Amino acid sequence: MAERPLATRRSLAALLAAVFAFLYIPIGVLVALSFNEGGLPTAWTGFSVKWYGALLSNGDILSAAGNTLIVGAVSTLIATVLGTLLALGIETRRRKGRALEALVFAPMIIPDIVLAIALLSFFSLLKLPMGLHTIIVSHVVFNLAFVSAVVRARLKTFDWSVAEASLDLGASAFTTFRRVTLPLILPAVVAGALLAFTLSIDEFIIAFFTAGAGRSSVTLPMQIFAMIRFGVTPEINALATLVMIVSVTALTLSQRLNKGVIAP
Repeated sequence: MAERPLATRRSLAALLAAVFAFLYIPIGVLVALSFNEGGLPTAWTGFSVKWYGALLSNGDILSAAGNTLIVGAVSTLIATVLGTLLALGIETRRRKGRALEALVFAPMIIPDIVLAIALLSFFSLLKLPMGLHTIIVSHVVFNLAFVSAVVRARLKTFDWSVAEASLDLGASAFTTFRRVTLPLILPAVVAGALLAFTLSIDEFIIAFFTAGAGRSSVTLPMQIFAMIRFGVTPEINALATLVMIVSVTALTLSQRLNKGVIAP
């Protein structure tokens, strides 16, 4: 009987190893081929970092990177502020219904393609010229629910008596928020912001539908998509590796901050 649990553990370990291999071996291959000296996407000809240098001399890639940083920074700032206020508003309500929960989390559940078409139709209905500003608005809509979810996880364990004590001592609602509530939930707010920034950098479908015409609103995911239509090259692998490093770094920082969200 003692051998059966051991065999089960070994089977689960083998299954887990297979899943991780399926997920991460292609990523490892992509990173390795970004250092491939030759121009062939799959044949290794030697180690070189020249493709990373080539990215610095590519004006289209630099322009797309700048657009991505602008969209990511501005949309993250707006989504963080609105998402934090939304989380506070929901958690301080006396009556909470399932309809409100569904409404808040709808952007997380709705498929990206559906949300992208809806936003495109909305902008077209308003006859609003599309560009970076419409991508920013769209990313705010998309990221708002994620920020709110992270902040609400912290508010679930928040000691509201501290804020009530501040109000009883004569502090205004704004002062209580600035001096008491915000410092206590700040790790969750930063974690939500990092998650929103990561999602904004990686997001392609919504940006593609709401960018409009012209290169002035092309983001990095859109640039990678345009380049990959002519074949995968080490330059594309290098660009994808850099985007992945930024995303993983931001997501790791967000997860570290989230450790303090569940257990303050």
